[in-house]
Amino acid sequence: MSIRLQALEKVQGNGKGVYTKEQKKISEIFGKNVFTLSKMQEYLPSSAFEAILRAYRTGEVINIEVAETVAKGMKKWAMDFGATHYTHWFQPLTNITAEKHDAFYKPAYSADAQGIESLSARDLVQREPDASSFPSGGLRNTAEARGYTIWDPTSPAFVVELESGKTLYVPAIFISYTGESLDYKAPLLKSIEAVNRAVTPVAQLFNADVRSVFATLGWEQEYFVIDEHLYEARPDLAMVNRTLFGILPSKGQEKADHYFGSIPERVQRFMHDFEEEALRLGIPVLTRHNEVAPAQYECAPMFEELNTAVDHNLLLMDLMHRIAKRHKLKALLHEKPFAGINGSGKHNNWSLATDTGINLLSPGKEPAKNLRFLTFFVNIVRAVDRYSDLMRASVASSGNDHRMGANEAPPAIISVFTGSLMEQILMDLKDNGFNYGKDFTAPTLELNVPKIPEVLLDNTDRNRTSPFPFTGNKFEYRAVGASHNCSFAMTVLNTAVADQFSTFHQDVQTLMQQGQEQEKAIVSTLQEYLKASERIIFNGDGYAAEWEEEAARRGLANIKSTPYALDAFLSDKSKHLFSKHLVLNERELEARVNAFLDYFVKDIEMEVVSYQEIIATHILPAAINYLNKLVSAAKGLKELELEESASGIRQLAKEVAEAVEKANAGLHTMHHAKELAEQETDLIARAKRFQDEVRPTFVTLREAADTLEALIDDAEWRLPHFRELLFMR
Repeated sequence: MSIRLQALEKVQGNGKGVYTKEQKKISEIFGKNVFTLSKMQEYLPSSAFEAILRAYRTGEVINIEVAETVAKGMKKWAMDFGATHYTHWFQPLTNITAEKHDAFYKPAYSADAQGIESLSARDLVQREPDASSFPSGGLRNTAEARGYTIWDPTSPAFVVELESGKTLYVPAIFISYTGESLDYKAPLLKSIEAVNRAVTPVAQLFNADVRSVFATLGWEQEYFVIDEHLYEARPDLAMVNRTLFGILPSKGQEKADHYFGSIPERVQRFMHDFEEEALRLGIPVLTRHNEVAPAQYECAPMFEELNTAVDHNLLLMDLMHRIAKRHKLKALLHEKPFAGINGSGKHNNWSLATDTGINLLSPGKEPAKNLRFLTFFVNIVRAVDRYSDLMRASVASSGNDHRMGANEAPPAIISVFTGSLMEQILMDLKDNGFNYGKDFTAPTLELNVPKIPEVLLDNTDRNRTSPFPFTGNKFEYRAVGASHNCSFAMTVLNTAVADQFSTFHQDVQTLMQQGQEQEKAIVSTLQEYLKASERIIFNGDGYAAEWEEEAARRGLANIKSTPYALDAFLSDKSKHLFSKHLVLNERELEARVNAFLDYFVKDIEMEVVSYQEIIATHILPAAINYLNKLVSAAKGLKELELEESASGIRQLAKEVAEAVEKANAGLHTMHHAKELAEQETDLIARAKRFQDEVRPTFVTLREAADTLEALIDDAEWRLPHFRELLFMR
C-alpha cells in the first residue's frame, strides 16, 4: 500500500472522540505565565521595581546592582511557578527564535555539600551562544564564534509549560563579540527609539505635555491547517514547506463558502488549546475565523507596544506548531503552500501613540479640522513615498514572491490607500490650505430594513488590494508574509517614519525662524509634501492590470522578486538612512542583505533537490507502473482481435509517455541551470541567476507532474491530492 493510502487510512481515525477540556474565562488565565508588572511588584523591592518601570517608560539602563535584585526575584517567581531551567530567548536571522536552556541548580564544589538553585545578574543579563553557527551575512566567520545574548528588560519574561517541565524564558537581543547586531530585535529596539526621538518633538507642537511617542502593532496571522499524516506523505511540504506539485480540486474557494464559515470541530479544538496557552503567556489573541482558501484560518490579537507585539507573534507561531502536533495536525505558515488558491500574509496594523494615551492616527469626528491628525497622516504618506523601495525590500523572501501580486495579496507596487473621504480632504489641503470651517461629509448609510440598528460607518472603506491602506485609526501593512518575523518590516517602516518626521520638524522650524506662525508653517510644509507624494496615493484595484501601467507612468517601482528587491538596501540612500538614525551601520545592513540572499538561494536549492527526489521516486515510478498496465491492456485487446477498442488505451499511454519524457527533460534542464548558477562567486549575481534561470525551469516540471496526476489511476498515485490535503478533516 502506498504512503498516500496509508496516510488516508490514518486520517479516518484522527479527531474522533469527545472534547472534555474545560473552557476557562480569559480573565482568569490571561498573563498567568508572565512576569508582569504586578508580579514584579510582588517579588521585587520597590527600588528594583521602579528601575524596571523607568526602563519601560524612558529606556533608562538597568545597572548591575538592580539586575542582581531582579534576577533573584525573577528566579523565585519562576521556581514558585515550577520552573527548573531558564533560557535567553532571541531572534537570529532565521525567521524563527532560538534558545539554550540552563538549570537554576548549581552543584556544590565539595562532595558533602548541598547544591543550590540560583540566578545571578550575570546569568540574567548576558549569555553566550555560538555566533558563527547562526546566519551573520559575513559579520562572523567560523573562527570567530563568540556572541552574546543580552536581556531585554522592556519585554516581559515568561514561563513555558511542557509535559517535560517548565522553563523561564527571558527575551534577549543577540550581538557579536564586536557589538554588531546579529538578530532582528536589536535593530527593532533602535528603530523604536528613533521614532521616539524624531516624532516626540512633532507631537509636542500640538501638546507640550507629551514626553515620548512609541509605535504600536496589532498583527493578523494567516495559516493553513492540514492533517499531519497527509503532511508527512508529502515530501515537498516536509522539506520546503510548500507543495511543488498538485492539481486543483473541482471545488476550491470559488464560492467563498469557507470564508467566515463554521470552523471545523477538529480545527476548533486546536484553536481552543493554542489560544489558551497564548492567553496564559499574555498574548491577547481574541479573534479567530476561517479565511478565504479551504483549510485556511486567521487569528488576531489586540494591539500592543510594538516590541512586545513582535515577541508575542513569534511565540504564537511556535505555539501553533507545538499544539497542532497534539491534535495530529500541521500548521502551515508558508506564504503559498498550495498553488492556485490564496496564500497567507501577516497584516501588520501599525500606529503611533503618546505617553499621554493619544493615538496620533485617530482622525476624530472631523478629520478635516484635526490638524494634528493631518500632520501625522501626511508625513507617513510622505515617508512611504520616499522609502517605498526599502519597504518593498523589507518583505522580500522566496515564499512571499509566490504570494505578492498573485491577485490575492498586495501587489509588489507599494502604494497608500487613503479612502475617498481622506483623499478629498488631502487634495483640498494641498490646493486650498487648512480651513477649520470647511465641512467634509462622512459616509452615511440608510437601511430600509425593519428592526435593524443604526449603522455607524468608518471614515474609509477597506482595500484588501493595497499594500499599505489606512483603516480608520492605523495603517495596515498587508505585504508582510505569514512566515516572516515582522521585526524587520517594522524596523524599516519605523526608520523611514523617523527620518520623515525629523525632516518635517526641521522644515517647520526653518519657516518659523523666518517669521511664519507655527500653524501656517505646518500647513505650508504639508502642502509641499502632498504635492511631492501625490503619486503614492492609490484608491483603486491593486489587482488590476491597468494599475501596473498607471504605476509605471507615476514612476512607482514594480519589483516582483527577492534578489532584485534587496538591491535597495545597498544604495547610498539606504545606508545613510539606517546609520543616521543609529539603527544599522553599513556592515550590519550589508550583512542582512547577504543573509537574506543566502537564504533565498538555499530555498531554491532545496526545491531543486525536492523536485528531483519526488519526480524520481514518487511520480515517475507511478507513471511507469501505470504505463505498463496500459501497455498490457492494449496487448491483451489486440490478442483478442479488439484492435479498435485498444486505440483509446494507446492514446492514453501516449499522453502518459509524453509527460514522462517532459519530466525527464525538465529535470535535465533544471540541473543544468542550477550548475551554471552555482558557478557565480558573487552572491548577488548567484541569487539573480537562481531567480532568472533556475526558478523558471520548475514550471515545466510542475506541468508534467500535474498532467500525470490527472491521467494516472488514483490507486497508483503516491502523493496526497490537494482535495485530500485541503478537505479531509
